[in-house]
Amino acid sequence: MIFNSLGSNYNFEFVIKSLFSFPSKKDVIKLKSLLAKKYGGDTTFVYKGRDAIKMALEILGLPKGTKVGVNGLTCYVVNQAITEAGYTPVYLDIGDTDLNFDIKNLEKHTDIKVLIIQNTFGCPMDIVSVKSFCKKHNIVIIEDLAHSAGSTYSDGHEVGTTGDFTALSFSQDKIIDAVSGGALIVRNNKFKEKLGKVNFTKLPLANIFRDRVYPLLTFKIRFLYSIGIGKAIHFVAKRLHILSEPMGSLGDIKYYFPTNWHISMALSSLGNLDSQIKHRREIANIYINNLNENILSEGVIKNCNSSTNIRFPIFIEDRNSLIKHLKKNGIFVSDIWYDAPIAPAKLIYKTKYNGECPKAEVDGKLILNLPTHINVTKKEAERISAEVNKWLNTHKK
Repeated sequence: MIFNSLGSNYNFEFVIKSLFSFPSKKDVIKLKSLLAKKYGGDTTFVYKGRDAIKMALEILGLPKGTKVGVNGLTCYVVNQAITEAGYTPVYLDIGDTDLNFDIKNLEKHTDIKVLIIQNTFGCPMDIVSVKSFCKKHNIVIIEDLAHSAGSTYSDGHEVGTTGDFTALSFSQDKIIDAVSGGALIVRNNKFKEKLGKVNFTKLPLANIFRDRVYPLLTFKIRFLYSIGIGKAIHFVAKRLHILSEPMGSLGDIKYYFPTNWHISMALSSLGNLDSQIKHRREIANIYINNLNENILSEGVIKNCNSSTNIRFPIFIEDRNSLIKHLKKNGIFVSDIWYDAPIAPAKLIYKTKYNGECPKAEVDGKLILNLPTHINVTKKEAERISAEVNKWLNTHKK
């Protein structure tokens, strides 16, 4: 059985560590030091990656309603972080070659004061032209590394080392995975003094329990799915609300501080970052070399070896039919993230999106993501490619 998410980053070793590790404050000091060295700034930890973005915006202290540029194909929680901080999101439509906003669309908005760069699915954007524009118009840059920690820009710099702020997410299925958690690195010296003034609330025990058991539950679900037991565990865990959810509570505006356990798991994940990215690039290249080029993104192909490839998007007219075909063959890849300019589509009514990103709307109806994580082998990637091509050939008829 092959899954696209649902504990995709976890193996047996990770499960054991999540259950029986006894982290200390030394892990907090070590991870903070590693992040400071890697990204060149002062670090504070948060419970959700979106909190890092919100915190950066609050540190800026700009007037209410200040405009913030955001990728026109992104997650609702990014929109939420902007609005909760009192700012106004400006949606920048994506280009023709990848899923990042187009520089031409950015140049239409000289009135924005902050720009969030997400490097969608790890694919690095044209940072040289973006940085030049932002410098000219005095725009603050927040690099959101939820997808892209470890990717490299075309100018040779690692993502996260260009902006005024670097935001990390340690949520499940992210490139650095601690089930939950995140960090904000303040790189611009004039904002560093405000970093220690944030008020945190103690994390509820229920959240700690759900996060601790999530790797075990998802490991069992994936391992036992083919004989039906995994499916039953998944159903019961969801009904009892003991499966940690990546988007969490969308109505909670408090800052929670992650436990030493979360930070220890993030430290462990960071230690495996290079090997994980190497694996993802190998899997992505298998898809590139085997799949019909008509369903691939030019930008994803071009930047494959400088990207984390946290997801590998293909573009399918009748994706539900392909999803069903793959499911019949034991391949569960119903990942259509992002299905709307601000995803999930069911929450877009909560935003003030008003058709600003027609290209993102089109791609949101076509995207299907193939897995690149550590639990997908090269042979399985070849099998996935073969099944996709098989469906394409049948579908054409």
